Amino acid sequence: MTYVRYVAIGDSQTEGLGDGDDVTGHRGWADRLAEHLAAANPELLYANLAVRGRQAAEIRAEQLPAALALRPDLVTVMAGMNDIIRPGFDAARVAGIVEDMIVRLTAAGVHVVTMTFPDIARIAPMARPLRPRLIEFNARVRVAAARPGVTLVDTFPLDFTDARMWSADRLHASPAGHARFAAAVAHALDLPGSDDTWAAPLTPLPALRAWRAASAEVRWLATFAGPWIGRRLLGQSSGAGRTAKRPLLTPVITGNQSMSGKSGSS
Repeated sequence: MTYVRYVAIGDSQTEGLGDGDDVTGHRGWADRLAEHLAAANPELLYANLAVRGRQAAEIRAEQLPAALALRPDLVTVMAGMNDIIRPGFDAARVAGIVEDMIVRLTAAGVHVVTMTFPDIARIAPMARPLRPRLIEFNARVRVAAARPGVTLVDTFPLDFTDARMWSADRLHASPAGHARFAAAVAHALDLPGSDDTWAAPLTPLPALRAWRAASAEVRWLATFAGPWIGRRLLGQSSGAGRTAKRPLLTPVITGNQSMSGKSGSS
């Protein structure tokens, strides 16, 4: 199928954090997917409504109506990770919000791509206590996606936990990770020129000595996890005052990283 109007909704991963910066702009897997789509149809129009820090309910309230108003034929929905890592997480409630977005989009004739999340315990061992939440959420998303008009990219069993696929904060994919995920989505959509080469295992990294691994965990906790926890305790969000980087449907300049633009402040 040839897509004409693609809209991405979600949080920081879809915004593209980890692939670029706030000065030059963030690229990310959704921009990279748009380039795949534009290679098949140069007339493609693309909007990216994702904003970092957004929880599923905020994505539904803020981004879903705007996405529907753009009359897309393809929407990617990535939501839930910012809920999983917060106290009081309810997998049924959050997956229900994702399912509601899927239902409303498919009812409007939109093809939807959604996804499960990779095993965070293998990405950041200190996040292991969150693994049961992730497993339950993923299971519910699989059920929600089992309907006509929906493509599921199930990342949990795939090779998305290699350290090279993640930026130093282990919260956002690296450029290589964003590229790998975009290729996975393109393959799931059976886009022209896509294949399964993205799934080839990477050359194994040398095993770290125990003391080096422990030291890396302590540095990660002090540099990234600690400050993040502090912001949550203060009720602060990384997305406060930010708006979508690409709120309107516009043409895609294939291979041009600057297509991302910058996330503005409201």
